Amino acid sequence: MNRLYPARHLRAATRGFRMLRTVIVIIATLACTACMTQGERAARMQREVDDMIAVYGPACEKLGFKEATDPWRDCVIRLDAKDSLARYRTAPTTTTCFGHRGFFNCSTF
Repeated sequence: MNRLYPARHLRAATRGFRMLRTVIVIIATLACTACMTQGERAARMQREVDDMIAVYGPACEKLGFKEATDPWRDCVIRLDAKDSLARYRTAPTTTTCFGHRGFFNCSTF
């Protein structure tokens, strides 16, 4: 019984390969099913627009814009952008500077 690779090691390696292949197939299947169709993306965007109108529309009307006009729509979009910017700006930032006397390069993230 002087074999280089005993049969039990080959069975274990084959079993491991099958398990790895099964995991890859499952992950690929989940990745494909997680993709949204064009219709689903359009429906999501429509919901987001409806939410923006419900939240910011009354404020723009109080500011004097007539509903369903281009300036009113611009007001709704600007208020949403302002709110989004304020929400994401509260995240902590880090500033890194390097260089020598007379020349510095700083980056803020």
